[in-house]
Amino acid sequence: MARNRGVPLDLDGFAALDRERRQLITAVERLKAERNKTSDEIARLKKDKQDATQLITEMKRVSDEIKSGDGRAAALDAKLREFMLTVPNLPHASVPVGGGPEGNVEVRRWGAPPKFDFQPRPHWEVGEGAGILDLQAATKMSGARFALFRGAGARLSRALANYMLDLHTQKHGYEEILPPFLVNTSSLVGVGQLPKFAAEMFHLEGTDLWLTPTAEVELTNLYRDETLEEAQLPLNVCAWTACFRAEAGAAGKDTRGIMRQHEFHKVELFKFTKPEQSYEEHEKLVRDAEAVLQGLGLHYRVMQLCTGDMGFASAKTYDIEVWLPGANEFREISSCSNCEAFQARRSGIRYKPKGGPSSAAGGVRTSKSEFVHTLNGSGLAVGRTWLAVVENYQQKDGSILIPEILQPFMGLKQIPGTRKSS
Repeated sequence: MARNRGVPLDLDGFAALDRERRQLITAVERLKAERNKTSDEIARLKKDKQDATQLITEMKRVSDEIKSGDGRAAALDAKLREFMLTVPNLPHASVPVGGGPEGNVEVRRWGAPPKFDFQPRPHWEVGEGAGILDLQAATKMSGARFALFRGAGARLSRALANYMLDLHTQKHGYEEILPPFLVNTSSLVGVGQLPKFAAEMFHLEGTDLWLTPTAEVELTNLYRDETLEEAQLPLNVCAWTACFRAEAGAAGKDTRGIMRQHEFHKVELFKFTKPEQSYEEHEKLVRDAEAVLQGLGLHYRVMQLCTGDMGFASAKTYDIEVWLPGANEFREISSCSNCEAFQARRSGIRYKPKGGPSSAAGGVRTSKSEFVHTLNGSGLAVGRTWLAVVENYQQKDGSILIPEILQPFMGLKQIPGTRKSS
C-alpha cells in the first residue's frame, strides 16, 4: 500500500528495531525476575542473621543492567514511534492506483465555461487593472507570495467568506467555529502534519507554537483525547481562518497572481462520524463544497485522486477543480478527504456506541469506545474563489460583474474597470 502511494518505507529496518526491542524486553524481564528472587533470598539471610554481602553486590549489578536495558528499550520505542509517524494512511479499496496527477479520475462536471468576445485575461491583470489587487504593495510589506486587496477587492474577499459560512451553517448544518490561528506541536502531530510537513510550515521561534496551515488542524483537535457520545455523530463544524504555508516544495510554481500564497483565507468543513457512515458523509461533504461553486455559477469538475496523489492522512480524496478562463484550465479549489480513523487514532478521539457486545459475565451489555472517522474539505479556499470570480466574470472594459448570490453581501452589481474597451 505504501508503495502504491509512492512513499518509501524501510520495513526491514523497522522489523530489525522491533526484534531488538522484543529481545531486550525479554532479557530485562528475566533480570527483573532474578532480582526479585535475589531480593527474597537477601531478606531470608538477613532474617536468619547470615551474611548477604555477595548477593547484595550481585543484585546491584543486576539492577544496573535492568536500568541500562530499560533505557535502551525506551530509545527503541522512541525510534519505532518516530517511524510510525511517517507511515501514511492506507488508501480505501475504491481509490485508483496511480503514481501522480495523471492517474486521477474525473467523476463529474457542472456547468460550462463562459463565452467571451475578447481574449480573457488572468486575474492579476484584471484585478490590478480594476484597482482591487495590489501585489506590489504586498511584496513591499512582506515579500513574494503575499497579496493585498483594495476597496471592492477586499470587500469581495469578505463577501465570499460570509457567503460560504452562511451557506454551510444555515443550509448544510455546520456549527461555525472561530479558532486560534496558532497551534501547538501535539495538535499538528495528531492530524498528520508533523513530523512530515515541518518544512512547509512557519514555526514561532522559542515557542511550541506554529502558524496554522489549515483549519483542519484546529477542528480535529476540538475533541482530542475525548470520547463523544454516539448521538452526537455525525458532528459537523466549519471555520474561516487565515492559513500559512511556506510552500517550500513549490519553487517556480504559480509565481504570478494569488494561486499559491504564503498566507491565504479558507473556509474549512469538518466532520466527525461513525465508521459505518463516513463514506456517505464524505459524499455529502463534497456536495456541500460544490454548492458554493454552483451558487456562484462557476464551471467545475470533480476528480477522484489516485493513490500517488492523495494527502498523507487521507484514505480517499476528491478534488474540486474550477475553470479559469484566463489560464484556460481547471485548477484545484477544494480537496475533500476521508481520513477514516487515522487522525482519530493519533489524536485519541473516540465515541461510545449505544450498548455494545455482550460481556462474558451474564450477557450484560457494555459500551466499548471506538475511534471516530474524520473528514475534511475546503468549502472553499477564499482566495482561489476570488480569482475564479474575477476571471469568469471579467468584462471587455475591465469591469467585473458580481454573481447575483454575492450582490447582497457586496452591495454592488459590478466592480468598475479602468481599462477602456477597444
